[in-house]
Amino acid sequence: MDKPPLLVLVGPTAVGKTKLSLSIAKAWNGEILSGDSMQVYKGMDIGTAKIRPEEMEGIPHHFIDIVRPDQTFNTADFQRRARETIAEIASRGKLPFVVGGTGLYIESLVYGFEFSEGGADEAFRREQQAFLEAHGELALHARLREIDPASADRLHPNDHRRVIRALEVAHLTGIPQSEHLARQRRESPYRLCLLGLAMEREELYRRIEERVDQMMAEGFLDEVKRLLDEGYGRELPAMQGLGYKELSACLAGELGLEEAVALLKRNTRRFAKRQLSWFRHMREIHWVEAGSGKNFSKQMLEIDAIIAGKINR
Repeated sequence: MDKPPLLVLVGPTAVGKTKLSLSIAKAWNGEILSGDSMQVYKGMDIGTAKIRPEEMEGIPHHFIDIVRPDQTFNTADFQRRARETIAEIASRGKLPFVVGGTGLYIESLVYGFEFSEGGADEAFRREQQAFLEAHGELALHARLREIDPASADRLHPNDHRRVIRALEVAHLTGIPQSEHLARQRRESPYRLCLLGLAMEREELYRRIEERVDQMMAEGFLDEVKRLLDEGYGRELPAMQGLGYKELSACLAGELGLEEAVALLKRNTRRFAKRQLSWFRHMREIHWVEAGSGKNFSKQMLEIDAIIAGKINR
């Protein structure tokens, strides 16, 4: 049976995936699935750099605004729902096109990961949460590094939910989560074309700083205040996302606004570095250089040739 085609564009935050994805989708009759773990949440718009309906240029977008911030949505949920959506898009003769920066979401989908990491242990999770509250995120992260250094390298200390999950997997199965991932079948169920967008680090960091300033000018602080006022507490995984965590601390009087913004810029730079590290380890990615000095038309010709060679084979 012939594998269905799947086009994927990955890259770090602020690299320019959104603009490029619209041009590619129009050229290849595609529909876009967001592969961003934060854009699924309703009402979290500015801080996730969510594309506005009027900016979509008529291209259908999926996996944006599908759950409330207090609802759980994990990698397995994304994989299951994305598989269904990809099949539906392909049945209409359109090209499914995943665009995003959440490495585990993308990799689980394109390589068909199986999620059988031993279920759950709520008591163990509560123990780890209590340890976090008593000793802090660095101590919790150090626990993970002792038993699973590869996962510790992949996960930031402030990603409490995933750090606790990695500890839980090792606790339940006796095998580090990183080893579970390494054992996964690496053959894609799709006729896959993986594109990666990258740029010089200095320019990327400049874009990140400009994006944070733009978010603040657009009312990011008001967005966070509204979410808190609506009852979405700081402890929720969604509210631990980049920017929401720092600005929630500011609104609670724990950080000054300047300090919170500086921290957000630093954390976003570090996040982009981790994204690049993740994607650099994925095989089969065709990397395309972006940046202010690049010719967009030439870039599109290069991309079209890559897609034609993979999707039309």
